[in-house]
Amino acid sequence: MKNEINIKCHIENADYLPVYSSEHAAGADLYAYLPDKAVTVKPGERFLVPTGLKIELPVGYEAQIRPRSGLAVKNGITLLNTPGTIDSDYRGEIKRLEDQSIHNYRIIGFKKRRK
Repeated sequence: MKNEINIKCHIENADYLPVYSSEHAAGADLYAYLPDKAVTVKPGERFLVPTGLKIELPVGYEAQIRPRSGLAVKNGITLLNTPGTIDSDYRGEIKRLEDQSIHNYRIIGFKKRRK
């Protein structure tokens, strides 16, 4: 038996839609929506990463943003305030609050390959 809910979505560019990176992935990967620029985040800085995505959840539901362990282990990049909760009445753009503690890194907006 499948449990399904309808979620209204708006995305600035379909190339930045979240995708499941494997068949059994627990969640979809979000992409930075920075089509015209790259951002350098320095050690100790925080950056609110735009995704270009807005959703409308039904009352009684929430969405969550969680960090990827591979980014933290390999690059020292993590998300603050995790898990990030998106309430059913929030209608703004979803953004990720990232923290960098080891070295400079660049966030770029890119178009992902379609499977």
